[in-house]
Amino acid sequence: MSILQFVKMQGAGNDFIMIDNRNERFSKQEKSALAANLCRRAIAVGADGMIFLENDSELSARWEFYNSDGSEAEMCGNGARCFTLFVRDLGLIEKDFSFRTLAGIIRAEVTGEQRARVGLPSVSPLKKIMELDFAGTAEDVYFINTGVPHVVLPVVNLEAIDVKRLGAAVRYHEEFSPAGTNVNFIMRSGTGIEIRTYERGVESETLACGTGSVAGAIVAGLEYGLDSPVAVKTRSGEVLNVSFVQTFSGYEDIELEGPARKVYSAEVRLQ
Repeated sequence: MSILQFVKMQGAGNDFIMIDNRNERFSKQEKSALAANLCRRAIAVGADGMIFLENDSELSARWEFYNSDGSEAEMCGNGARCFTLFVRDLGLIEKDFSFRTLAGIIRAEVTGEQRARVGLPSVSPLKKIMELDFAGTAEDVYFINTGVPHVVLPVVNLEAIDVKRLGAAVRYHEEFSPAGTNVNFIMRSGTGIEIRTYERGVESETLACGTGSVAGAIVAGLEYGLDSPVAVKTRSGEVLNVSFVQTFSGYEDIELEGPARKVYSAEVRLQ
């Protein structure tokens, strides 16, 4: 039996187990199993995902990100902000740095004691899918990859949406197979938007999703005529600020800024 030290962090309600794996203690298979076991709520630590800090030969850091079901994901905006502060707290950086992910190199900046900004890779133009059939209805939806795939559905009453049922129907739709997609429902609210997200790999609604907020903000620019930056109110009540520049080939200079904080440090006995 061995001891694992970890830090629990959350960004806008999206929570993560952070592990320093620079000693290469865990293999990829072991990381996947750890995520699936420890991210279970009520019977383990509980989290939306698990993030491992790894060595990188060229950059300050590299991460490996695992969803709560043990699947590896390319990118996570809220997780990236938490990772930024985690690396800062370890004394590896002071303010600015870049780290490697499966989605590419992410630039990051500490903007406050409990705030960070991350720049996401450029993304291709939105794809509008007309009358997608799902869950007994047919709706126009938008599809975009902001590091991970996202579908966005503008709605008029966000509270009335059955996020888990409708989200699962779209997430597993053949249009997005075999990888599937995350699913976001957005509604205009004042000068910004509100959003609810069904996350692939968590397989349920989460309190926030950073890459989903970016996708929602980009769609809001088209649907509601909102200019960058767009304020995105997540299910947790926290607001994320999304800025971007639209170009002929897609979207560039994408930045996600918002809160992130350490919840606690602890250790767990591994069987």
